[in-house]
Amino acid sequence: MGIAAEGVYQGPPELTVARAFTEWTLDPWMLALMLILGGGYIVALRRQPDWPVARRIWFLGLGLGFLVIATMSFVGVYQPVLFWVRAVQTVLLVLVVPLFLALGRPISLAVAVFPRAGARLVAVIRSRQARILTFPAITTFALVGVPFAMYFTSWYTAVFHSTAVRELTFLALMIAGFAFFWTLLRVDPVPKEYSYAVSMWITGAEVIGDAFLGIAVIASQTLIGADWYHALGRPWGPSLQTDQVLGGGALWILGDLVGLPFLAAQLIQLMREDESDAARIDAELDARDAAPAGGAPDGEPDEDGTKPWWEDDPRFTSRFKPT
Repeated sequence: MGIAAEGVYQGPPELTVARAFTEWTLDPWMLALMLILGGGYIVALRRQPDWPVARRIWFLGLGLGFLVIATMSFVGVYQPVLFWVRAVQTVLLVLVVPLFLALGRPISLAVAVFPRAGARLVAVIRSRQARILTFPAITTFALVGVPFAMYFTSWYTAVFHSTAVRELTFLALMIAGFAFFWTLLRVDPVPKEYSYAVSMWITGAEVIGDAFLGIAVIASQTLIGADWYHALGRPWGPSLQTDQVLGGGALWILGDLVGLPFLAAQLIQLMREDESDAARIDAELDARDAAPAGGAPDGEPDEDGTKPWWEDDPRFTSRFKPT
């Protein structure tokens, strides 16, 4: 980037409210990624015109829109200058962008538009290797671990010195976030459908992990990226230590602002799933009650060979095995 190469500040001017709306930069690699993702989605939409509008807004409007904000708005301009802006960018890339991209259901759209290729894709998704890679402990660890490693190793400043490292970092953050939300939302084909109760526990662990990262940054007695920021010599804005505290607060608070609503959404999905299961069981019981009388006692097969409903329900099979 070169804004700290000469020991004299050569970066953007002081960040103000007005400049937050007027300062923009071009990231050609991220622009290319947006064109590929957005173009592919739009092409698929032409062959699936009844695709719900909400999903289009999630993917094209909010998912790719926040990607533009994270990499090419004032966030992209000031992320090498202000620690707290870099923190905002991290939250956007690891949580916000992947969440909305996953809500757009790109895999379901691809399967609907390209059935043969989609069938092969689903087969890969359902494979044993995919189930291992997307095990909840692994996806949660990646979601929290990638930012943690970035902030507490030389990776943090390597982003400022290399375009390749910067772009690969952006991808690493988004991939970790997408894997997390994709497997928990269950709106697309997933390797394994974990219950929403499990999803709630995993989301709770993620919220705690975000808070831990933010607190660790705030409590750090060592200035993260000290060599870079001292060489930068920014003459305006908060002190370096204050800037780091603000950044830790952004990681903590903004991470929770995304994680807590998602946790609430998981609770709603859990309640809906329970209501659906209850309605299905009630319907099965009503059907059994409507059958001709004279069935066998509870726990014994009827004359026609049918068994009590609970012996076929996967949730109760192990509880009501004959002794």
